[in-house]
Amino acid sequence: MELAIGIILGCCALGAGLCMGIGALGPGIGEGNAVSKACEAIGRQPESKGAVTSTMIMGCAISETTGIYSLVIAILLIFVAPGLLVDLLVEAVKSL
Repeated sequence: MELAIGIILGCCALGAGLCMGIGALGPGIGEGNAVSKACEAIGRQPESKGAVTSTMIMGCAISETTGIYSLVIAILLIFVAPGLLVDLLVEAVKSL
């Protein structure tokens, strides 16, 4: 029983780590690429700074939502899922 609980806790922690590792990688690369291209555009046409900057900020905000979603999933995997899964395991063992 203790081994099964340990496996549940370990898998939840591993899932949360993978979720944040993969979920934070996309927005980081995407936002870095967006800022890079915005700097290039402003360097080529300085008079369009306002339009480029506002569009870049909106795009970065939208791309950050995937990072926030992965953070929410990781928090659920760390704090909510282990309790639910351990309760299910205890009920299954009692029914045997």
